[in-house]
Amino acid sequence: MAKWTPKHEAPEPLEGPVVATITGGTIVWSVLFLVQLPFYGWFDDHGHLWWLWTCLAGGGLGLIGIWYVRKRDAAIKRAAALPSASAE
Repeated sequence: MAKWTPKHEAPEPLEGPVVATITGGTIVWSVLFLVQLPFYGWFDDHGHLWWLWTCLAGGGLGLIGIWYVRKRDAAIKRAAALPSASAE
């Protein structure tokens, strides 16, 4: 079987408001956890307790994601500022 080769170059990755996107997702997961928390007993009785823990995990991993993308964004801005400063 022949190896697959692409017929065209891959497009450049899109850059958007990454920090805002991750922060928004983290807020959504955290709010979902807090909304479901009063119904802990119902979820436990019906075997859906994993819904609660999934939201908690999403919020926790989102906090790590916010930290990561803020560091990444700062590093990209620092790297972009270096060539302009050395050209002067």
